[in-house]
Amino acid sequence: MTRSTQFAQLGALLLEAGFSATDTRDALEEIRARRAPEQELAFAVLPEAVFVSPAEGSEGSILRMSLASSLSTRQSAMVSRMMHRLRDGEISLERALGAEQDRIRAAWMRKPLLRWIVGNALLAGGLAVLFRCPWWAVVVSTLVAALMGAVAVLLRRIRPAAAIVPFVIALLSTVLVSESASMLGYTTVPLFAVCAPIAILVPGAMITNALLELTSADVVTGASRLVYGVVQLGFMAAGVAAGSAWIGLEIDQDSAFLLADVAGIISADPAWASLPSTVFSWIGVAAVAIGISLAFGAGYRLTAVSIAAMGVAYALLIGLAPFWGNTVATGATAAVLFVIARLVERSSFAIPATITFQPAFLLLVPGTVGLVAITSFDIDPVAAALAIFASLCIGTKLGSIIVDTHWWRLVTGRRIVTVGGGAAQPE
Repeated sequence: MTRSTQFAQLGALLLEAGFSATDTRDALEEIRARRAPEQELAFAVLPEAVFVSPAEGSEGSILRMSLASSLSTRQSAMVSRMMHRLRDGEISLERALGAEQDRIRAAWMRKPLLRWIVGNALLAGGLAVLFRCPWWAVVVSTLVAALMGAVAVLLRRIRPAAAIVPFVIALLSTVLVSESASMLGYTTVPLFAVCAPIAILVPGAMITNALLELTSADVVTGASRLVYGVVQLGFMAAGVAAGSAWIGLEIDQDSAFLLADVAGIISADPAWASLPSTVFSWIGVAAVAIGISLAFGAGYRLTAVSIAAMGVAYALLIGLAPFWGNTVATGATAAVLFVIARLVERSSFAIPATITFQPAFLLLVPGTVGLVAITSFDIDPVAAALAIFASLCIGTKLGSIIVDTHWWRLVTGRRIVTVGGGAAQPE
């Protein structure tokens, strides 16, 4: 196997682990500079393809396709740890692509259907609690989410139906939540009770990578991911709208608020119609993190990291919003969280930044709140969502500048030059 083929295979594995195109290219350039400095290679990375072109010789460019983000969260963390060992010289490139890759692929997620169903139920129930839906709506959202999780898995096995899964699931979820509310004697339904059961379909990882790529000037890959993510959100919003029109559902438009505004809501309704107290918010945070971890195949340690990341994001958001406003608070939260995610990635835990960063995205726009803004068909929530999205982009980029810049080289005045495939080296 030639060096070009090895690097193409390594890049495809990183894409399967959910790495962004920017991080994949940077990792390949760093490994080439450290482990094969004699090889002059250029890398081009797309969401599901890696091109490796040798600068010299008769060998042509190598193209390797991959199924992006097809590995579980635990497998992605194993890939990240393997990359650390590869950078540190603990293993060779041949061993990484041989025994190590076989070990990673053997660690497949067991009982995926059960994990997906239970994870989706916990995620929906946690979000309904976080956004202060009445207790009856929390229970209904949890049960509907469990059923929708099973239906989504079955529909994805039908290849022609895969493209319209978000629309179908959103429509069925809306109808079931509406009928359940009617049977319980409630005439209006909180918007988050409708959106919570389908929150797991929100393309959080895709939009996270799109942000990382757009803020790193990878416009083609970032824009393609972002457009596809927005299309998926559009399908989901269309499904909610179609279900509401079909069943005559009356959605409480006043329930389309941001997470930082929830703390000020007071409820005096009795029993099942009352709202969860703010004390339950932290339980909701843990439920969301555990639900995502279960659904995407994380282990116990990765689940603990997800809970911690969600807790930090929630604490920062509700702590900063009263002073700086929702828009600035969201950007600041994204910046701090991205720095933490990068530091965890570079530590002995070696957990990819996207894994740490993704769960907390459901508390921000363009996650579930973005879906709610689109679904509400109200110009104010949509405008707020766009403003917060811009704040997220800026905050993520500021976090990247803080943690990815070689500050010690700037302080010492050492000039950076590029060697071979573009890896940064001090002169």
